[in-house]
Amino acid sequence: MAKSMSSAKKLQQSAILFPTDLGEKASKDISGAMNSVLADVFALYLKTKNFHWHVSGPHFRDYHLMLDDHGEELFAMTDPIAERVRKLGGTTLRSIGHISKLQSISDNNADFVEPSDMLAELCQDNIKLTARMREAHDICDKYNDTATASLIEEWIDQTERRAWFLFETGRKMDSSGH
Repeated sequence: MAKSMSSAKKLQQSAILFPTDLGEKASKDISGAMNSVLADVFALYLKTKNFHWHVSGPHFRDYHLMLDDHGEELFAMTDPIAERVRKLGGTTLRSIGHISKLQSISDNNADFVEPSDMLAELCQDNIKLTARMREAHDICDKYNDTATASLIEEWIDQTERRAWFLFETGRKMDSSGH
């Protein structure tokens, strides 16, 4: 019993070595970049759901449904990002604490946020996420990792779409009624 426990503990501390033709440095650099993206996706997901749960006012239904859709898109990104990191031989996020160390998206713990401020904040956060994904894409290009780069390209398009919707939804009407 003691021997099997000792063996199990050694395995827990062992590095995960999954071979990739990209090499160890590429694996570390791309995995690091993608873990940072993943941390921001989780942070933005939780903020989007927070605002989804707490939105109020005359546009409640529209905002509530839009933010739910955005949350689903963000959550759908998480597993493919983490699995891509693993395919590259890296390890990925393990906890909320790990996310908080890597995220660049700020949390919003306010008791009340005006709906227009929610939309504006999420718009800026999606723009920030786009920038972080572009940085990760540059790292993928450096190592000729076309598989990760192509996934990122799809996610950039989705993220830009969310930012666009948030921006347009949050615009004030002008005197022409538009």
